[in-house]
Amino acid sequence: MTLAMLSANALDDLAELYQSHHGWLQRSLRKRLGDAPIAADLAQDTFVRLLAKDQLPQLREPRSYLAMIASGLVANYWRRQSLEQAYLEALAARPAPLAPSPEERELILEVLEEIARLLDGLPPRVREIFLLSQLDGLTYPRIADRLGVTVNVVQKAMGRALAHCYRALYGGPA
Repeated sequence: MTLAMLSANALDDLAELYQSHHGWLQRSLRKRLGDAPIAADLAQDTFVRLLAKDQLPQLREPRSYLAMIASGLVANYWRRQSLEQAYLEALAARPAPLAPSPEERELILEVLEEIARLLDGLPPRVREIFLLSQLDGLTYPRIADRLGVTVNVVQKAMGRALAHCYRALYGGPA
């Protein structure tokens, strides 16, 4: 990602957008998150996302557009916090000699975040079925019993989840 991707006019437009709306966006995020440093980071990341574009879209409602980008960043932040918390709780339950190093923990968190992003586009029920199968190792009949659905529903959900993962990883139809 480089600044050279945007034209000089687009950079001027982005600078104006930043000056006009950065303070508002940061205050809005601070109210939403209750954490000024995180709000500042996410507000900044919102504009960094715009830098990565080939061109800036024509914006009739710039605050709505910025809020939409920031909302996605907030969702990513909460997902990472949730993953990290669950991982730290799992680590706390392990005996100390088996605990991974800080470097290993960071790599594991990155992998967990990538998996969460990969599954993000799935409907909640399909994602739940996929995780029960792949993480908990439950059989399709056990998943069906647990969720009160038929085995056929579980099979279809798994097919949908696997096709989604394939498309996300390799592009194109599964």
